[in-house]
Amino acid sequence: MENEILQIALMYLKAFAVGGSICLIAQLIINFTSITAGKILVYFMLSGVVLTALGLYQPLVEFAGAGATVPISGFGYLLANGAMRGAEKGIFYAVTGPIAAAGAGITAAVVFSFLMAVIFKAHSKRN
Repeated sequence: MENEILQIALMYLKAFAVGGSICLIAQLIINFTSITAGKILVYFMLSGVVLTALGLYQPLVEFAGAGATVPISGFGYLLANGAMRGAEKGIFYAVTGPIAAAGAGITAAVVFSFLMAVIFKAHSKRN
């Protein structure tokens, strides 16, 4: 029982360290460059794709779990992983593989965003 608690605590610590490091890098880019937030998101997503293609992101996912899959670079990992698995079946599946891999997450984001928009009334901030 005590050993399981230590393993869970270590898992949380690894996820926090890796996810926090990814966020730290993004925050440093925001603070010290003039790159827009949209470009930073694209660069991080593409870095997930490139690191997955090079075989470097999978060990990070195995080490940190959600700490590596939750940030936007994890979305790039998910898309690249879907494309690579689909490519094993053929060119058509290489194109549709990322859509199939990310479909559930994107659907959940759209549905829950819609529900929050229906439940809560949006209003602009006053300065």
